[in-house]
This record gives sequence, structure tokens and C-alpha cells, in this order.
Amino acid sequence: MSRKRFIVTGYMARCPIAGVIWQHVHYIVGLQRLGHDVYYIEDSTAHPYHPITYDYVADWSYTAAIMPKLAQQFGFEDRWGYRARYLDDRPTAGLSGQRIDELYREADAILNVCGEQELHEDLLQNRCLIYIESDPGKEQCLIDNDPSAKIRETLSHYHAVFTFGENIGTQRFPVPLHGIPWQPTRQPIVTDFWKAASPSLPGAIFTTIANWNTKGKDIEWRGDKYLWSKALEFLRFMDAPQRAGETFELATNLRDEATRTQLNERGWRLTSPQEISIDHNAYVRYMQDSKGEFTVAKDQYVRLNTGWFSDRTACYLACGRPVITQETDFSSHYGEGKGLLSFRTLDDIAEAVRAVNADYAAHCRAAYEVAAEHFEATKVVGAILERAGL
Repeated sequence: MSRKRFIVTGYMARCPIAGVIWQHVHYIVGLQRLGHDVYYIEDSTAHPYHPITYDYVADWSYTAAIMPKLAQQFGFEDRWGYRARYLDDRPTAGLSGQRIDELYREADAILNVCGEQELHEDLLQNRCLIYIESDPGKEQCLIDNDPSAKIRETLSHYHAVFTFGENIGTQRFPVPLHGIPWQPTRQPIVTDFWKAASPSLPGAIFTTIANWNTKGKDIEWRGDKYLWSKALEFLRFMDAPQRAGETFELATNLRDEATRTQLNERGWRLTSPQEISIDHNAYVRYMQDSKGEFTVAKDQYVRLNTGWFSDRTACYLACGRPVITQETDFSSHYGEGKGLLSFRTLDDIAEAVRAVNADYAAHCRAAYEVAAEHFEATKVVGAILERAGL
């Protein structure tokens, strides 16, 4: 494969929280390790999110301060640019506006991670835009509901479109695609960033990190509603710790005291996600210090049988920490057995915990092996480039 010039774009500059940062960094470093010339550019009309004030703000000083640190840590110094397109004078940090526009014309391709970078006339100068959808289901339903939906026109500008919904386009996924050539992919993980140097300490427990309640992305499709918020799935499995005989820790922004009390009484330990979210290195340590992950998936991913798998969960696996997670039919593709266990019922959860506890060391080894085999960044990103004809 000849050396090429790629731009990764998305939203880690305007939403610099740990999970989002790692999503993008894995693409950048994966491309670097394949021997390519890699830039990170954001050029958005959206206000950035401030992770300490929990607000979207016009002031982009936090973004301007954190991006050089990330660039230095991950080897893209002097190769990043942020343009505040929402301001009249379109100020930039890192690369100049002129250089950003030159790179749009010069790059062999631009990878739009999570599809979060909106299209504009400058970006459209590039001849090979690649769309990477991390939240499958909604866009496919929108187009089936209305074939003239705006997202269809947006996707028409892309050379290739990929989705974390690995069942999309197969008989396992119920929504027609109306000619959109979705291709399956998954989150790349640079496994050596995560692999723990030692086993988890005695007393470690199953943990996870999640937004409790998110709004605005429920789907109406063919007379039914498919829900976005993870809170509803956690509440469905509220009795999981008691049934499994384990304490489960949830790092989340749940504020409702009545619900917190209910969860505490059923064996959940709740903790603030703030320190983990604002420090991407602390995010790694939190997972490495865990016994493993217990988590749920969003209703949309589950009932639409998408085959989706969480980028955060893949990171737990790369830490060598076993995962027990809700089935989306991902196990048709990889990992069911040791290290990665799926569930549909409370009984499944209890059985999975018993299995992990019966041979914890073997499940830890298997977890890392699943990550290395199925999520290693060079493999995942290399497959995207190959299937996009690059």
C-alpha cells in the first residue's frame, strides 16, 4: 500500500470528552501505523462543548488548549486544525484557514468519524469523502420513512459509507436500504494503548461509563418507536446485581434521587463520570482498574438487530477485562464464549457472571484476544481503505 495523505474529521475538538477523543484517536493512529500522512481537521458551524461547565459555548479556548496536547501525545503535531465556522471571521487554531483549504484539495480521502462533520463547500472540494456511522438504525429508518429525507442527499456526496451496524444490508436487519450501499465496519482500537500491565486488584468490580439519559434521537418506524436513551435499558435490568450476586458500578450523570436510591438498593454503585470524562488517560485507568464491564445497549440497536458493538466496550476488551453486554446480534460476527459474553435476560447475566468468576484469568486473556483479532486499528482501518478502493 503506497503512502497516502488522509484527513480524519469528526467532533473531538468541539466535544473533548474522553470517549469521543479515543474514538477519533484510534483512526488517526491506525492510519499512521499503516504508514500514511495523517491530519486531523474540524471545521464546524456548531459551538463547542465545554466538559467542565456542561454547556455549549461560543468560547473555544478549551478546544484550542487541549488539541495541541492530544497532537503531541499521539503524533500529529503541526497536523491539526480547528476552524470556528460559527463565528463571522472564522478564526482557526493550529493550521491556518488557507492550509486547511489546501489540504481538502490535496488529501486522498477524508474520513468523517461518526458523520459529525457537516458538509460545506470547502470540504466538498475533496474527491473522496468517507462516512463512518457509529449509531446505526436511525438513518436507515429515516430514509425508509421518507426516501427524500435530507440524510439521503447528504450521503450522496460520499464515495463510501460505512456503519457499525454489521447486520445492515443483510436479512438480519429489517429496514430496507433503498440503494444506499452501506458497508459494515467497527470501532478500531489501538490495543497497546489499553492492555493492562497486571491483573485487576482483589476487590475490583464490574463497571461501565454511560450517559444516563439522552434525548432527540428516538426513531419512529412503521408504527413503532425505537428508543435512544440507555436509561430505559438499565432500568429493565435493574435487578442484575442482586441476581448475579455482584456489585456493578455505573459512572453516569443520573441526578434523579429516587432512581439513584432504587439502584443503590439493588446492588448498583453510582459514581460521577466527570473526572473520567475530562481526562482521557484517567478513562483508560478506570477501565484497567475494573474487574470487567457490565453494560446494556440502546433499545434501537437491540430491537433492530443491528449487530452494533460499543467502542467503549471494545476498549474494556483491549484492557484484558471481560465484558458482559446486551446482545444486538454482534455475537453472530465475533466473540461469543470467553472474554465477551452476551445477554438477553437476567438469567443470562447471572450465568455469565458465574462463568467469568469460574475462570477469571482465562476470560481476561480471551478478552484481549477478541480485541486484538477483531478490533485492532490497523486491521479495521486497513479494511475501510481497501473496500473504499484506497
